[in-house]
Amino acid sequence: MNSDSIPDVTASRAGEPTYIQFDDNALLPLLFGEHDQHLLRIEQQLGVSLASRGNRLAISGPAASVEAANAALMALYQRLKKGLEVGDGEVDAVVRMTMQAPDSESGEEAVRAVHADDMAIMTRKRRLTPRSPGQKAYIQALRSHELVFGIGPAGTGKTYLAAAMAVSMLMEGAVERIILSRPAVEAGERLGFLPGDLHEKVDPYLRPLYDALYDMLPGTQVTSRIGNGEIEVAPLAFMRGRTLSNAFIILDEAQNTTPVQMKMALTRLGENSRMVVTGDLSQIDLPKGAPSGLREAAGVLADMEGVAFVQFTAADVVRHTLVTRIVRAYAAFDAGKSGEGDLFGRER
Repeated sequence: MNSDSIPDVTASRAGEPTYIQFDDNALLPLLFGEHDQHLLRIEQQLGVSLASRGNRLAISGPAASVEAANAALMALYQRLKKGLEVGDGEVDAVVRMTMQAPDSESGEEAVRAVHADDMAIMTRKRRLTPRSPGQKAYIQALRSHELVFGIGPAGTGKTYLAAAMAVSMLMEGAVERIILSRPAVEAGERLGFLPGDLHEKVDPYLRPLYDALYDMLPGTQVTSRIGNGEIEVAPLAFMRGRTLSNAFIILDEAQNTTPVQMKMALTRLGENSRMVVTGDLSQIDLPKGAPSGLREAAGVLADMEGVAFVQFTAADVVRHTLVTRIVRAYAAFDAGKSGEGDLFGRER
């Protein structure tokens, strides 16, 4: 069979297992994982029972869960057929996609849509595909809009995917440089009280941006591109007075901008440039009572043509599953405490 062939699936009658028969036995150890750890993850997350015998796998459990498990396994198998890796992250991603599939499409259709080649972001070191419905919407927005706001909790891939898209467009020649910036206000600390010169003061605030770059490009390329100005990593204050043309600009941790800083940053956008603004409105470190520029921008620009807002939720967290539960617990606590609406000020 060719690489696009799919396993045979024998549909079950009520109460009976569904069977999948795979055509390439050599891929099954990679699909099942060491000591069947991938199968165990699927069982635990979907509440199904998986039993393998040779190249045949039986799925038992509630009908909806069996359908989701079948879709997840088919998607993972197709990744392997294309020569792509399957690890715990990929298993969790396809399970997440099948569980969150819209009513209008099956889990298999949802997974196939996000793993399509036109959804992939190619960098020197990685081929990235969305791992949640929110990430799918985000990548679509990054491809089609010049100004994108990615707003939501930690661990949803807001900055990481934006950095990947920036590197991809730089490699393609679509932009001439990447500019990564953050406001240098976090956890209540002020730069003036930190030891060292200016570079040593701001470097800890910008380290997550460097980390993302090193995931996308070989280290020597990151160093050389920073050296020749193709990649610039700088505090937001360094953007004042500049017009940024032919650039991919990422403003990270934007919840810590003031309204004046946000307006300044947004008006730096020049010809043939794109900007991505990311932030988490639940983690504002501005002085008490100071308004967030990100929150204000969400209200001012919500309906503006050419601007896309993608709001991530706890369901889009792609870190450890415990992080998802932590984010949901805090969101419930904050909602009960403040009774706030969504990021545009509407009631939930």
